[in-house]
Amino acid sequence: MAEITAALVKELRERTGAGMMDCKRALIDRNGNMESAIEFLREKGLAAAAKKSSRIASEGLVDSYIHAGGKIGVLIEVNCETDFVAKTDEFKQLVRDLAMHIAAQNPTYVSSKEIPDEIVAKEREILRAQALNEGKPEKIVDKMVEGRIEKFFAEVCLLDQPFVRDTDITVGALITSKIASIGENINVRRFARFVLGEGLEKRVHDIAAEVAALQK
Repeated sequence: MAEITAALVKELRERTGAGMMDCKRALIDRNGNMESAIEFLREKGLAAAAKKSSRIASEGLVDSYIHAGGKIGVLIEVNCETDFVAKTDEFKQLVRDLAMHIAAQNPTYVSSKEIPDEIVAKEREILRAQALNEGKPEKIVDKMVEGRIEKFFAEVCLLDQPFVRDTDITVGALITSKIASIGENINVRRFARFVLGEGLEKRVHDIAAEVAALQK
C-alpha cells in the first residue's frame, strides 16, 4: 500500500473541503490515489448531503463582494442551520467564494428549478430547430436537445456552473462538499449582481461638434 503522508491528506482536504479523518480514510481506501480519493469523497459527500437536504436552514449570512474597482458588485444570501456555523471561517469563506464566482460568471438563476417553464420550453424549441437545421435525424434530435439543455443550465444556473476557482467541480458539488465537512444543510437562497451603468444610456462625446460650438 502507498504511504499516506500528512501532506497527501492536507492536499486532499484543501481540494475537497472534507474533514481530515475522512480524507485519510479515502486515501487509504484508494491506495493513495488522489483523484480516486476525490471521487470517493464526492460519492460520500453526496450521500451525506442527501440526508441533510431536508433540514431547515434559516441562519447564515448576507455578504457582498465588490470587483473591478467598484464596477461590479454582488450581494448574496447563503443559509445554514445554526448561527454557530454561520460565524465559522469555513462558512464565511464559502459565501465569499460564491459571491466572487457570481461576479465573474454572471449566472441568472440559483438552480434550474427557478427558470420559468416558458423560458425552458422556448429554449427547447430553439435547440430542436437548430438540430433539425443541422440535418440531424429526427430520431436522435430529442436526445440532442436534452444534452444541449443541460449545457444551457450550466450557462445560466449558479449550481450547474463550473466553479471559477476549480473548474473540475460545479458550484453545486462545492456546496455538497461543504455540507459533508461542516455537517449542516447549506442553501444559496438568492443573489443580485450589479454592473455600473448597466441598462443606462451611454453618453456619446462628439468632440468635433463640441469644438465647433466653442468657436462660435
